Amino acid sequence: MNFENIEVTQNGKLAYVVINRPQLRNALNTETLQEIVNALDLLNRDNSVGCVVFTGKGEKSFAAGADIAQLKEKTALDVFKPNGMQEVYDKIEMFEKPTIAMVNGFALGGGCELALACDIRIASTNAKFGLPELNLSIIPGAGGTQRLARVVGKGVALDMILTGRILDGEQAHRIGLVSEVVSQEELEAKTVEIAEKILAKGPLAVKLAKLAVHAGYETDQKTGQIIEKLAQAVLFSTEDKNEGTAAFLEKRKAEFASK
Repeated sequence: MNFENIEVTQNGKLAYVVINRPQLRNALNTETLQEIVNALDLLNRDNSVGCVVFTGKGEKSFAAGADIAQLKEKTALDVFKPNGMQEVYDKIEMFEKPTIAMVNGFALGGGCELALACDIRIASTNAKFGLPELNLSIIPGAGGTQRLARVVGKGVALDMILTGRILDGEQAHRIGLVSEVVSQEELEAKTVEIAEKILAKGPLAVKLAKLAVHAGYETDQKTGQIIEKLAQAVLFSTEDKNEGTAAFLEKRKAEFASK
């Protein structure tokens, strides 16, 4: 599949979706969002891919937000059109395979919301996070008002959204917005290190753990624990569970088959 605004590459079981508009600080226009959807469909069907990393081309920007020129032309009904930014990020959040945001620079507005839709966020020290949409008299409309509050707490989320405050990588790490912060030079190596830890686990367990966390977080704890129990019941019936426990007892590396 040919892409104009993103690059899709693969290294072993790790796939990269790279927003490739560095001249525009990797701004997210409609065409780029559609290409991300197409890439997700492609990677979901590819059994050789076990984890997906999102990042931006260059060393200055992860994704600087929505394309303002397109945003200026939006009308009320555009919010309800299919494959808008909110719907695309929902697809990322519920993607069956684990996702990592490798934040290598500006992650503002829709770029910050893209990172929030990923399972794990790793940032360089020169990363910049913020939701400055109120400066344009709009709100973060791609899940930002909801995901940010769930990740860092309502008070901090309101502070960031209402003031438009921009956080660097270290500040983002302190509030729990990112799980790791490293130098720009170490960013990819740290991302690969974390991805490899995930890829070493039972793939069915990774898939169901992600499902249980996301689905359970949207409901009460008791219902979440029922989801957890049902996911565990499925895993108890798999060949991978038998292989994982046998490998542990036999002190060898497990060879999972996703069965």
